[in-house]
Amino acid sequence: MTQTPNIPPLIESDEKEYRDSGVPSTVAIAGHPLHPLLVTFPIAFLTAVLATDLAYWFTDDEFWARASVWLIGAGIVTGLIAALTGMLDFLKIDRVRQHNAGWFHMVGNVAALVLSLVNLGLRWGNTTGAILPIGLLLSLVVATLLGLTGWYGAELIYRHKVAVIGYGPKERP
Repeated sequence: MTQTPNIPPLIESDEKEYRDSGVPSTVAIAGHPLHPLLVTFPIAFLTAVLATDLAYWFTDDEFWARASVWLIGAGIVTGLIAALTGMLDFLKIDRVRQHNAGWFHMVGNVAALVLSLVNLGLRWGNTTGAILPIGLLLSLVVATLLGLTGWYGAELIYRHKVAVIGYGPKERP
């Protein structure tokens, strides 16, 4: 792989990992990893905030401002649950920490949750006043972060074979 000296690649490939059976998740039910299932909720809620903020901007209807607050709250609660399962895998599976994708995924998602908490705090008691421009900007940044961290989560699963049903590197028969 060609790269600029001292700058790690954004997308790493490891032929050995691509060909092995993968590393199972440490948080699973009947072998099915929970983190990929749980992340769908905070992603949906927190990206929908951008849509409801835009709807408020275009319609000036307070319904959309209230919807944004509820979506942020639901996104934070479900995000914390998803983060718990993801953090357990991050801490227990060496392969996750060995790749940039694992670090970008974790740091970006923590940043998205922190920014969502800030966004909720700004809107608390000021549902409509905090949307333009700062709330809308925070919603855009969070939605963008979630898109990027979702990409890196997929890198972990599909390129590095993390949280798949497999024998792992040490448990081959």
